Amino acid sequence: MNTSFVPPRRILMGPGPSDVAPRVLEAMARPTIGHLDPQFVGLMDSIKLHLQRAFDTTYPLTMPVSGPGTVGMESCLVNLLEPDDVVVVCQNGVFGGRLKAMAERCGARVVHIQDEWGRAVSPKRLASALSANPMAAAVAFVHAETSTGALSDAQTLAGVAKEYDCLTIVDAVTSLGGSPLHVESWGLDAVYSGTQKCLSCTPGLSPLTMSPRARQVVERRRAPVQSWFMDVSLVTEYWGSGSTRSYHHTAPINALYGLHEALLMLHEEGLQAAWARHKRNHLALRAGLEALGLEFIVPASERLVQLNAVAVPEGVNEACVRARLLKEYNLEIGAGLGVLAGKVWRIGLMGYSSRPDNVMACLSALSRILADEGLANSVAEATKEAEHVLDTYESD
Repeated sequence: MNTSFVPPRRILMGPGPSDVAPRVLEAMARPTIGHLDPQFVGLMDSIKLHLQRAFDTTYPLTMPVSGPGTVGMESCLVNLLEPDDVVVVCQNGVFGGRLKAMAERCGARVVHIQDEWGRAVSPKRLASALSANPMAAAVAFVHAETSTGALSDAQTLAGVAKEYDCLTIVDAVTSLGGSPLHVESWGLDAVYSGTQKCLSCTPGLSPLTMSPRARQVVERRRAPVQSWFMDVSLVTEYWGSGSTRSYHHTAPINALYGLHEALLMLHEEGLQAAWARHKRNHLALRAGLEALGLEFIVPASERLVQLNAVAVPEGVNEACVRARLLKEYNLEIGAGLGVLAGKVWRIGLMGYSSRPDNVMACLSALSRILADEGLANSVAEATKEAEHVLDTYESD
């Protein structure tokens, strides 16, 4: 291909990435400067401050890791786990399974708790596992399981872990900026996220924060961290405070411009307002989807508002529906993963994608395609129900 690539304009309503805010794209197009330039170092300080606000923490070790959310996950595990450490890994979807696989590669002894896909992690099962394994050093779980649309009670799970003097390693890839998350007051020790979900930024960076307690574990390790690149003791010499920074790697400069702009937008909107926006649009979408006859797989009390997992109606070709949405309406939704492959659609309302016009576009397109698949429905009824929620919603 000897011509410039010009991507089509899509409405991204899958499990991620989400639509990138125009302000973020503009910021990323600004002139590149050196990664040790004094002006860039000042930007790093600002990014750190805004990430602390987004995570609702004052933890000094707060920074974006160069790489997607999976790199944030691996960074937490390789720094906090050593060979033969016992770690309890709670799995209720694909990404809990990824935590387990990475912990095993660290040489840790994994105590595996398997919860039903589409349900929250069970605090009772966690307490039972910790009672049976008093040598456990850490507990790892996914706050917002992107593969199923389930939201677990991170505060309660962290409280259980604390009773057994365990660190908590928490996946907040899909929850940061979209669901209530209070890292410090909930007592979470190592939390990582991604920029491409509710932060309205591009993929490629993983915000991470660690408590002083977690930092002590890193400092007291018996052996060096197995990954040089992800060793937070080295990375923090670059992402530390003040004007003097030690070279670690060439940071993705323009991507960090974008993250800074995205965090500014979150600060301007306010965390509480961002959470309320995601909830309002979710409730509108839910009302419309239910009017179309679609059913959610996650109970309402355990449901993510930014990732809606609905069951594919019997007799409907789920892949054909997704393909037509993309081809005819430039609208992307996600397929099921793992045991849910072919059984669900995952419809995202994350970050800049979480807008009323996207809700209406999705309902209208789905209605028409499902009608062609033989599912009787009324687009007028679906949009009416959604509009009613949008007009009457009052935040908590």
